[in-house]
Amino acid sequence: MATNPIPQFPAGFLWGVSTSAHQIEGAADQREPSVWDAFTAEEGRVKDGSNAAVACDHFHRYPEDVALLRELGVDAYRFSVSWPRVNAPGGLDFYDRLVDELAGAGVRPVPTLFHWDLPLSLQEAGGWLNRDTAERFAEYVAVVADRLGDRVTKWITLNEPAEHTLLGHALGTHAPGRQLMFDALPAAHHQLLGHGLAVRALRAAGASDIGIANSHGPTWAASAEQPDVEAAAFYDLLLNRLFAEPVLLGEYPDGIGELMPGDDVAADLKVISEPVDWYGINYYAPTRVGAPEGTDIEFGGVTIPAELPFTVKEIEDVPTTDFGWPVVPSGLTDLLTAFRDRYGDRLPPVVITENGCSYEGVDDQERVAYLDGHVRALHRAVEAGVDVRGYFVWSLLDNFEWAEGYARRFGLVHVDYTTLERTPKASYGWYRDLLRAQRGA
Repeated sequence: MATNPIPQFPAGFLWGVSTSAHQIEGAADQREPSVWDAFTAEEGRVKDGSNAAVACDHFHRYPEDVALLRELGVDAYRFSVSWPRVNAPGGLDFYDRLVDELAGAGVRPVPTLFHWDLPLSLQEAGGWLNRDTAERFAEYVAVVADRLGDRVTKWITLNEPAEHTLLGHALGTHAPGRQLMFDALPAAHHQLLGHGLAVRALRAAGASDIGIANSHGPTWAASAEQPDVEAAAFYDLLLNRLFAEPVLLGEYPDGIGELMPGDDVAADLKVISEPVDWYGINYYAPTRVGAPEGTDIEFGGVTIPAELPFTVKEIEDVPTTDFGWPVVPSGLTDLLTAFRDRYGDRLPPVVITENGCSYEGVDDQERVAYLDGHVRALHRAVEAGVDVRGYFVWSLLDNFEWAEGYARRFGLVHVDYTTLERTPKASYGWYRDLLRAQRGA
């Protein structure tokens, strides 16, 4: 790892950390069931057989966690609001307390309004395959904004609709566990429609700093051969362009809009492309893609079925995380400059809403090296003229890592899942020192 100081970012750059409700809150008895409660109750769905009924017990321990945020010195804390909790009596009271605690610590609250934990009652009515869910989402957003909008000034509508569509509805490895392949596209459209309706609801409530958190990464063709190039272009369309272009350009990539549900997709796109104030990008790694090989491929904990028109391949000669994900900091620079070049002035200011890695241990020097490399890569993008306004590490705490259960640790803070004791890791100290250096402290 380089030991020279990380260059200074522009004044006002927002430094933060991220979490999500289902992964850390626990207190499942004080909210409605979600799709993830039903999913984890099915045998074999989660690798270690666990669930998030307790998780990190953030619901009861939030003052301790906010104290960790204060000591860390972040400007902002990105958390998610649990729609199932808001649906329960008194559910918004928790977020009232959390936002007030953050204000007292001098940390800006940045809530994400949907991070995959759909109320089970809505799933039973069709979930995101049902257009009505987008309308119900906007109604829920209005309720949250009415309650918290006097203290929350920065909002995120959705987290990673690409993953929720692909893993939850196409491949079935995440909740709600559907295996619809390309018939999952309505879930993508309705999430994006929900985003646009949520932007309108937030504007109506007086909000003026609204974004979305989409996951993106460079797609590398496995070779210069035409089949590999075409497969990589298709993968890039599905995971990048399909979720960026409706928001940024008000259109689907060629050939995709015709596959979307509804009588008037063009009218829906006008809603989906309601202007956002900034664009959130979750970045973890590039993906190397080649032509299909006719067999299922295991990659990053996910089975890529043979019938898909691409194969995900290993990126050779780079380190990997404990999750097996490649570590390629330069991919973040490449992604951001490519987005700037592709979308020009249609791309608003960018915030990196997630970036992080899974490693074991409290003396997590691999995570320190990972974050150091990615922050430097981010600075190179800023030097190249990309308007980047913030960076959020995933995650504050080790937590329930979806279908992996508790086997993967992404936190700056170690959580003992027996005692729930929090122990800051070496990476926590590194990030704290980086923030102090950025402020000249």
